[in-house]
Amino acid sequence: MQRRVRIAASVGLHARPAALLAQAAAAQAQPVTVAKVVDGEAGAPVDAASVLGLMSLGARHGEEVELSGPDEAALDELAALLEQDLDKAPA
Repeated sequence: MQRRVRIAASVGLHARPAALLAQAAAAQAQPVTVAKVVDGEAGAPVDAASVLGLMSLGARHGEEVELSGPDEAALDELAALLEQDLDKAPA
């Protein structure tokens, strides 16, 4: 399964947003990968549970990434995270 989502974090997948996403991905029962979408095509995927892998994508605010994995609920959860500005401290 795949799900495409736009990065809402104002700094993109920088340290804090990448760490929060990686933590959520590591808690999933099945592995999930993330690939940056450029010109409609998904690039090389990285392990969503890897902070360094996520940061290496260079995904910026407003850019699209593709989540891939066998569990639709996990993809829904991770997509919902990416649709938030994860760089803001919780209220």
